[in-house]
Amino acid sequence: MKKKLVILCIAAAMSVSMLGGCGNSAKTTDSTKTEDTTKDSDQAAADKVAKLIDDIYVQERTDKTDEQCKAAKEAWDALTDAQKELVEGENADPDYFGRDTGDASKDDPLNADDIGENELLVVSFGTSFNDSRAADIGGVEKALQEAYPDWSVRRAFTAQIIINHVQARDDEKIDNVEQALDRAVDNGVKNLIIQPTHLMHGAEYDELTEAVEKYQDKFETVKIAEPLLGEVGSDASAINEDKEAVAKAITAEAVKTAKYDSLDAAAEDGTAFVFMGHGTSHTAKISYSQMQTQMENLGYKNVFIGTVEGEPEDTSCEAVIEKVKDAGYKNVILRPLMVVAGDHANNDMAGDDDDSWKSQFEASKEFDSVETQIAGLGEISDIQQLYVAHTKAAMDAEGIKTEQTSKTALEDGTYTAEFNTDSSMFHVNEAMDGKGTLTVKNGKMTIHISLVSKNIVNLFEGTAEDAQKDGAKLLEPTTDTVKYSDGTSEEVNGFDVPVPALDKEFDLALIGTKGKWYDHKVSVSNPVKAE
Repeated sequence: MKKKLVILCIAAAMSVSMLGGCGNSAKTTDSTKTEDTTKDSDQAAADKVAKLIDDIYVQERTDKTDEQCKAAKEAWDALTDAQKELVEGENADPDYFGRDTGDASKDDPLNADDIGENELLVVSFGTSFNDSRAADIGGVEKALQEAYPDWSVRRAFTAQIIINHVQARDDEKIDNVEQALDRAVDNGVKNLIIQPTHLMHGAEYDELTEAVEKYQDKFETVKIAEPLLGEVGSDASAINEDKEAVAKAITAEAVKTAKYDSLDAAAEDGTAFVFMGHGTSHTAKISYSQMQTQMENLGYKNVFIGTVEGEPEDTSCEAVIEKVKDAGYKNVILRPLMVVAGDHANNDMAGDDDDSWKSQFEASKEFDSVETQIAGLGEISDIQQLYVAHTKAAMDAEGIKTEQTSKTALEDGTYTAEFNTDSSMFHVNEAMDGKGTLTVKNGKMTIHISLVSKNIVNLFEGTAEDAQKDGAKLLEPTTDTVKYSDGTSEEVNGFDVPVPALDKEFDLALIGTKGKWYDHKVSVSNPVKAE
């Protein structure tokens, strides 16, 4: 009896143990199922947003576009940070809404009514990069408005994909070409000049021409101005004044940004400049070869032209690497040959992926250094003035008489001018009698000022707040030697300050050796031509 009882007890104990083990297994399974369910739920939420993004990643606007843009943003905002990282579709990714490209509020979509009889419609491909849109496209638009104050400047983009992106992400509505033309008609515009910011007579220009043809009878005069590089020409040797002007402007800007005194000085230092364009299968692709010819004709032996698409073939990244290597240059500076510094400049040129131009140049192991300058052509003053000139030519072709103003009434040359500030702590050196050297070239004014010491290390044309933002272009000092009335001399910091207009205050921030930014108002007045 005792033996049977012992056996029964052992059996019971084993049963309890087994039951306990089953209970733990069930808890583990439930936990796994919960985790799997959560993952499935997160992915489903992310997939929904990806689908909404793909729906607006299209080149055609419909009656549902506004609603779709709003729905996509609302769905994105409802996601957790972890869910946002899971967003992936045919064109969707976390950067669509998540990437910081600057403050959209600084950009003006120029889509207001009350246009008047005369309109300048600036047509661009567009960019979703906010800072570049304001600086590059906005820079051209502002230059045109300043040159032709009696005309209303309005904007249109040809890329509906970009229009939708900006609208969905930033709630900024930009007209497409058809919307802009309809707006002009509804506002009773009589004279319409269309200035494309496109580089050449490519596919985008052709599509613009086709769209405008449908509206020819809606206006008394309508004219499309030349793109930046002017007429294409028949072969690689066919260059023109526009291409020469562009070549000089972009090279000078690149050299200045790289802090070389000249292109020859860069060459002596073993540095080559590579301008990366988009490339195209359109017959206008010969324009890139013509720009290379133009650089060579100017004697710019250390300047090379390339394209993202590798069309023409000799502009591919691989081909350009070989050209730069064979020419013996060991330092490379990459800069976009594009009106805007958008996705191509930031990713295809300067990105960290293996296929970016920066990565490919580095991977070749042929160069000691590879640097990038992320800036669009549209923010270069001389490029802006080329667009102004093209607009004027279009007006002249239509027989339209208009008064063109410039940033200054002064003719090109060198002047002595007064530099006025709002502070007794910030002024030009006493040896300079409150004056600086004003240089005027192609309507652009710059004043060189020598300060009282080396305590001010940078200036910024704008506010102290803007000076501290990413991408802010600070004015770098020069070393000036000033001579005092007692015969002594001293080295101080000098600066070349852009002057937007005479006799008008503008913002000029400064930072000293203590690292704190300060706001100031300055003005330039009483220019006297140097003999």
